[in-house]
Amino acid sequence: MDDSAEVREIIGSIPAFSGYLDPVERLGGLTNRVYRLGDLCLRLPGKGTDAYIDRANEAVAAEAAAQAGISPEVIFADAQTGVMVTRFIADVVTMTPENFAMRRGAAARVGVAFARLHSSGAVFPFRFELFAMIDDYLALLATKDVALPDGYHAVVAEAGAVRAALARAPVALVPCHCDPLCENFLDTGEKMWIVDWEYSGMNDPMWDLGDFSVEAGLSAAQEDELMRAYFGGVPTAADHGRMVVYKAMCDLLWTLWGLIQLADGNTADDFRAYAEGRFARCKALMADPLFAVHLAAIG
Repeated sequence: MDDSAEVREIIGSIPAFSGYLDPVERLGGLTNRVYRLGDLCLRLPGKGTDAYIDRANEAVAAEAAAQAGISPEVIFADAQTGVMVTRFIADVVTMTPENFAMRRGAAARVGVAFARLHSSGAVFPFRFELFAMIDDYLALLATKDVALPDGYHAVVAEAGAVRAALARAPVALVPCHCDPLCENFLDTGEKMWIVDWEYSGMNDPMWDLGDFSVEAGLSAAQEDELMRAYFGGVPTAADHGRMVVYKAMCDLLWTLWGLIQLADGNTADDFRAYAEGRFARCKALMADPLFAVHLAAIG
């Protein structure tokens, strides 16, 4: 699709691009459209995202993450339209599961970046509440013509044990990314940058580590590398347990996100297969006997 006229019109309305004449390079994006314009990066929000993304929260989080030194400088952010301009980070590799497997120390660099974010003292406006978001997504999907995977509600009911365990052992909420797709990490080989703060909020820090492990397909050795870098040593059984439990819970949540993309006509991926794969992985992890061990370790 040729959207150059639309992009040029938007560029012309943003002061940061005043007089800009250089080529516009499309960078990609799963739900959004991202473009490089010289030393700046333009992000245009995807269709339907205004139904579940708080752009004002995103702008605050992106600014705070930039101040923490783990995300590019925010040049312009429109909380109404979701249009955002950030500094372009050059000489980086956009990460994938394959890159995390090949690039030595990459998982550790993510651990360091997350530790810096979580200890930054920033306060994000949004509180990322897993089970409330599941309810909200289910309510949204009830208005759309798309079917849930067979047995979804039964697994949500089974996850009540997770909800109870987490409630018995609450932790201090910290600023979290909450959506650590591999493509949201940019690696220099010495430092890991994190981008895309759409789902960010105050959350249990182990959500970021657990969700990241799922997205990157980390091996047990990589998970150990991640957590040792994050904690500066061996994690407790309770922290390890929370991380593993969130691996299952992120799949339970993002199954619904995938169905919303399907219902909204997003053609960037096969979102039916995405949702079914997520749900199958969630069920498999929850059925593993070690899952109960990790759940018990939480408290």
